[in-house]
Amino acid sequence: MKKIGLLFLSVIMLLFFSGCTTSQSSTIEKKELVISAAASMTDALNEVKEEFKKEHPGILLTYNLGSSGKLVQQIESGAPTDVFISAGKSYVDKLEQKDLIIKTSRFNMAKNELVLVGNKEQRIKISSFQELAQLKDKKIAIGNPESVPAGKYTEEVFKHFNILNKVTDQLVMGSDVRQVLAYVESGNAEVGVVYASDALISEKVQVLATSDAAWHSPIVYPCAIVKTSTKQSEAELFLTYLKGEKSQEILKKYGFK
Repeated sequence: MKKIGLLFLSVIMLLFFSGCTTSQSSTIEKKELVISAAASMTDALNEVKEEFKKEHPGILLTYNLGSSGKLVQQIESGAPTDVFISAGKSYVDKLEQKDLIIKTSRFNMAKNELVLVGNKEQRIKISSFQELAQLKDKKIAIGNPESVPAGKYTEEVFKHFNILNKVTDQLVMGSDVRQVLAYVESGNAEVGVVYASDALISEKVQVLATSDAAWHSPIVYPCAIVKTSTKQSEAELFLTYLKGEKSQEILKKYGFK
């Protein structure tokens, strides 16, 4: 009888301590990493987030997505940011010159291509950037060159073909590349210039032409740890993960190179 009583007591104690352990583990505070990233990486980064969580359940990734230029302004103003991922080299250069990033953490995580897209239902019959000068009564959506890297690259292409002045009155400026894509999808612009990765995720647009890399500055996505980050160890883990095979395969899946 005594043995049965001891066995019962042991089971009760085991269940008690098991419950305490479960309760403690469920209330472990996760460390949040704020990632400010170019809007063109939205879909790829969302999948990266899910995969990263499996390997690092104690780190919560929070994305702040937008145009690279506006994200730089936020970082310069002191907005809490741990990692910056830009759609253009010059924006990270700017932060580096102001000593706002950890230089040794910087690397290029991906590349992209610039494409001219049209709404599938409107059937615009052009097959080159040069032909945009012939679309006298059509709207052309591009990113604002002042803050959107895709817009800056687009402007360089237009200058390469000497058509910028010819199409200026037709331009519809987007606050980021995803807004440019939305303009074309909705029919608010007949054509637009976005990244190949953006065109890939849309069922409403078709690629009319692909820009040659020689027509614009290199389209690279540099990333780095922001110097004011209080979670630099966790940020390093995230950057290491971005370099890994799993993340690189996800980026390729979404049209990045």
